[in-house]
Amino acid sequence: MTTGGLREGRRPRALSPLREHLRDTFWFAPAATMVLVFVVWTGASSLDTRIVETLQEAGEYDAIRDLVGIAEDARTVANTISSAMMTFIGVVFSISLVAVQMASGQFTPRVVRFYVRSRITKATFAVFLSTFLLSLLVLTSATVETDPRRVTTVPLVQSLLMIVMLGLSLVLFVMYVNATLRLMRVSHVIDRITAESFRMVALMPTAGASAAEQELGPVTAWVAHRGRAGVLRDVNISRLVKAARQRGVVLRLVPRIGDFVVPGTPLLAVHGGPAPSVRSLSYTVSVGVERTFHQDFAFGLRQLADIGLRALSPGVNDPTTAVQAVDRIVQFLATLARRPLHASLHRDRQRAVRLVQPVPSWSELVDLGFAEIRGAGIGSPQVTRRLVAALDDLLLVAPEERRPPLERHRELLAEAVRQAVPAAADRDFALRPDRQGIG
Repeated sequence: MTTGGLREGRRPRALSPLREHLRDTFWFAPAATMVLVFVVWTGASSLDTRIVETLQEAGEYDAIRDLVGIAEDARTVANTISSAMMTFIGVVFSISLVAVQMASGQFTPRVVRFYVRSRITKATFAVFLSTFLLSLLVLTSATVETDPRRVTTVPLVQSLLMIVMLGLSLVLFVMYVNATLRLMRVSHVIDRITAESFRMVALMPTAGASAAEQELGPVTAWVAHRGRAGVLRDVNISRLVKAARQRGVVLRLVPRIGDFVVPGTPLLAVHGGPAPSVRSLSYTVSVGVERTFHQDFAFGLRQLADIGLRALSPGVNDPTTAVQAVDRIVQFLATLARRPLHASLHRDRQRAVRLVQPVPSWSELVDLGFAEIRGAGIGSPQVTRRLVAALDDLLLVAPEERRPPLERHRELLAEAVRQAVPAAADRDFALRPDRQGIG
């Protein structure tokens, strides 16, 4: 079975282009919530009207006078809430801009997606705007009539709904500030990236496929990319397996997830027969402007390496952050050290291979995790000591056939330190393994 971390026969779900587009926008959640609040307000307004009509039919005019008094208080509260909500919205928007600017400047532009797709941020904006809208609607419903026989409606239920929305806004504001402050701390950002990466690894089927690729035979047809240029974010595995089964062929994805694809370049190699029809291959590829964690083995490692590089830049000069990034790189690579890599095999119900999906090899993952940080951190003993310890730890957990890339990086690190550090004592200190860098 090639589906690591999944139940038998289950495959990762394909990305929904519409869902991904909506998650990358800020307008949908507030707009949908405001429409929902307007619908609820309409029902509450009808209920308020029904309450007044019932009291008038029963001759309970004193109760109506009391409700009119309550309506006057509700009008005052609605005025206050409408003004306060605009202030709150401005504060939330300002905090978001500052957080995004800090994350992009101090960590990496790739982590901005966490803020853009943050559910708590969108929920806070949505509820604040909906509370503001509801307060305006309550103001329009507030009665100025004092004669209980001529009163048509009193915003009683509407006022209660407004108070509930106000309470929810306050709770969400506290949660939003807490979540934003967490995402402004590099340790939480690194932990979030690592968690996303492991979630993707658990869902992505992998298997050693070198023997299977040799059995595919020659390429009998090519399928070119027909969509727009962009980053290959996802392929619909189920549709591709179905299309290959109908033709009795095996499809091999040429670019890897995360590669930039251009119209007219090869997208699929066909083995064993003619290419599937254009219709059967429609909506099988998702292309976007940036990479996502979905099906992308190396994206989390890329972000961790970017954070380490940014921390080691002369403008930041923060080797401790680089060490934190290396900690998670080691965790990620140690998890994959004994996992079959090279390609993912996807089979149909008859257990025949129908789709071969390339993934980064072990050597490529090691290079991605260490090459750039190793080059940028030569002048920092804290980083070099952590890198030596990291490579030593991975050499202990990696099988024999996966040790050469690690040994190569260790030798290159030692050679670079020997060339950059003239004093022998300093060289020995810089190459002494230390999991905390300089504890």
